[in-house]
Amino acid sequence: MTEAEIAKAANGKPGKETRGPGRRLHGAIAHKLGTDILSGKYAPGDILSGEVAFAEELKVSRSAYREAIQVLSAKGLVASRPKAGTRVLPRERWNLLDPDVLGWAFAGEPDVEFVRNLFELRAIVEPAAARLAAQRRDKTDLKIMKEALSAMRQHSLTTEQGRAADRDFHHAILHATRNDALMVLSASIGAAVNWTTQFKQRARALPRNPLPDHVRVYDAIAAGDAEAAAEAMNVLVDLALEDTRTAMQNLAAE
Repeated sequence: MTEAEIAKAANGKPGKETRGPGRRLHGAIAHKLGTDILSGKYAPGDILSGEVAFAEELKVSRSAYREAIQVLSAKGLVASRPKAGTRVLPRERWNLLDPDVLGWAFAGEPDVEFVRNLFELRAIVEPAAARLAAQRRDKTDLKIMKEALSAMRQHSLTTEQGRAADRDFHHAILHATRNDALMVLSASIGAAVNWTTQFKQRARALPRNPLPDHVRVYDAIAAGDAEAAAEAMNVLVDLALEDTRTAMQNLAAE
């Protein structure tokens, strides 16, 4: 595989950089290795190929490989030691909420337990965020949410524009909490929403239209009804989990 082929393989996927060919290449290598680690091809404790062997095998520069390893190290996936090589770290060290890592997890067939874990996190965070948003939102927050709903309706979640609007909707709710600690989770929650939605569409169309679930959340937040907002978000997340389970079962049966 040549440098151009590696970069092409990661086109549009997490890990891709856009600021010059060198950055695109090391981002593509990080995507390949990250996907291999998240898929279990490399298990915790495994030693990755050395930079010389890897560079020769894939016909890439050693500097690009080293930069890719630095990316993986920053995300907690690997650790490099002189003479000991680059070792895959235990799973509990991985930054599983990093948007790139989430993307790598869904590049192949995601682990069922990992998907369940993501939805458990969403079920803990998002209803509480919706409750606070109903109490603290302002007109700008509501405007952003409403515009996101309109874009979701216009483009649908089968398109990147629609999924981007979905991310904007969830981001706006977290922002409306005025809680810095919750707002930090915005990119992670948005990535989890995006990749699970894309995953559900791999084999067939979405099993149902989730827009009404989002509208109910918005209506409760706009009305300032904290408990209704929390309950509506809880239902939204539960139904999204059920859709994802169905998608995983369908893929397993094919």
